Amino acid sequence: QVQLLESGGGLVQSGASLRLSCAVSGRTFNIGAMGWFRQAPGKERESVASIAWRGGSTYYADSVKGRFTISRDNTKNTVYLQMNSLKPEDTAVYYCAARLTQDAKYNYWGQGTQVIVSS
Repeated sequence: QVQLLESGGGLVQSGASLRLSCAVSGRTFNIGAMGWFRQAPGKERESVASIAWRGGSTYYADSVKGRFTISRDNTKNTVYLQMNSLKPEDTAVYYCAARLTQDAKYNYWGQGTQVIVSS
């Protein structure tokens, strides 16, 4: 089992920055990748960024490339999402997720943290 706890959301103005954190606990040795997803009201959940738990490979959705940066600190078992130049369309509930090495899908999810960007 893997437990995830997000923090760092809030209400900011357009152009501001926020850093989301995801504290990871449990069977971390079995994690293959960590991802950040978001879901805006009335929309489907979408992938924002992901990072390998070991190694440096990352992925970003086109909509956040150049503005968001995903990183991890394995010594603290924490994954971060640095969000710069925020736009109103970034408003959503952001979720942290874990994919185990043997799984094809993300099977462990946090409770989500709300990000609201005002224009």
